[in-house]
Parts: sequence; structure tokens; C-alpha cells
Amino acid sequence: MPPDLPLTLFVDSACPLCAREIRWLERTADPARLLLVDVSATDFSCAGLGKDLSQLRRRLHARSASGVWLTGVDATYWSWRLAGHGTWAAPLGWKPLRPLLRLAYTLFATLRPHLEWLPHPEGASRCGAQCGIRQKPPAS
Repeated sequence: MPPDLPLTLFVDSACPLCAREIRWLERTADPARLLLVDVSATDFSCAGLGKDLSQLRRRLHARSASGVWLTGVDATYWSWRLAGHGTWAAPLGWKPLRPLLRLAYTLFATLRPHLEWLPHPEGASRCGAQCGIRQKPPAS
């Protein structure tokens, strides 16, 4: 069942991999259907969301206009569909693939903080310290 619109997608533009997807969604997303909110922005606040920043950064989160939360593969599926990328989203909705896709997303979410070596599409700083997910040990 489609979420109530607009769907608000909480994105992390400090992550190089996420920034690429955000740019892809921004090109076609209609704000009446899909709003993108950057959790790495200095003025972002979690107040009133019922989620803290570490939760929003650990997994992709989206919230419907009625307050229903979608995470991981479900957030990806609906954000892609609402941005007009239904062809790419379609396999994410195939029921036989859902368990495998959820497992793959869990693996991706675990590995994402370790992908800081990827170049950011805008040359900005990489994920790592900005993500707050992985803390680097102090130099000895």
C-alpha cells in the first residue's frame, strides 16, 4: 500500500555513496510527493521525530505524511517510485526477493561507514567522522 504523501526521506549527504543516490533522486523528485531532508546539515534537528540522529544514520528512514515510518529496503523502494524511478524500484517490490534484499541491505548498512574512501561526488569530506557511526581509534 502506498504511503501517504508527501514521503519525507531522511538522507545523509555526508556519505559519498548516499550523496550519489540523493543527486539521482533530486533530479526527478516532485516535492509534493517526496521531500529529501539532510540529516548531516548543521541545522537539522531530530526534535519531534521520535528517532535520534544515530538511528537515522544507521539505516535509511522515510516517514509518510501520516507519520508511518519506512526503513531500509522499504524506504528505498518508495522513494525511488515516488521520484519516478519505478523501473529501478520494481525488483525491490518482488516478494520472493524481499528476504534476500533485506539481508543485503543489512549488510550494506553495516559496511557503509567503512566506505569513506569513496570519493564524494562534490569533493566534500567523506563519511567517517561526519557519520558518527564509526569512531576511529585515537592515534597512538
